[in-house]
Amino acid sequence: MTSEPSVVEVTLESDLKNLEVAEEIVRRVAATAGFGEESEHQIEMALHESMINAIWHGNKNDASKSVWLRFEIYKDRLEIRVRDQGNGFNIAEVPDPCSAENLLRVSGRGIFLIRTFMDEFHVKHVPGSGTEVTMVKRIQPPHQPTQGGTDREHESHNSTS
Repeated sequence: MTSEPSVVEVTLESDLKNLEVAEEIVRRVAATAGFGEESEHQIEMALHESMINAIWHGNKNDASKSVWLRFEIYKDRLEIRVRDQGNGFNIAEVPDPCSAENLLRVSGRGIFLIRTFMDEFHVKHVPGSGTEVTMVKRIQPPHQPTQGGTDREHESHNSTS
């Protein structure tokens, strides 16, 4: 038996000023899902890059278009979907930002960063809707103390009383 995910869904105008709105939402969703500070930051950066791609590359900075976001919190993972209203792209044609000829380019690292920060990254064209990316970050179980020991043994003893 699988439990239904907690879902947050929002549609934003395709404008870079909405990056802050999307980032605030993802911070709250990631905290609710139980991610630590480092993972929260990685998720926020991945969403930031995905939003920029959707607004600039997908929707061509057209404010009459929108970006749809869906966050699904499962017991073991967070799934984020970002959909623009663009014509799509071929992921195989995206230049490798680590190759010598691209190292000094000022753009082109967004998908690389998303893949680095997230556990999964998928792109698909949704007929009549645009391009949708799905990003997944797995939730790590809480740290368990080693058998016979406690977490207290690993705490710093530099506190002043």
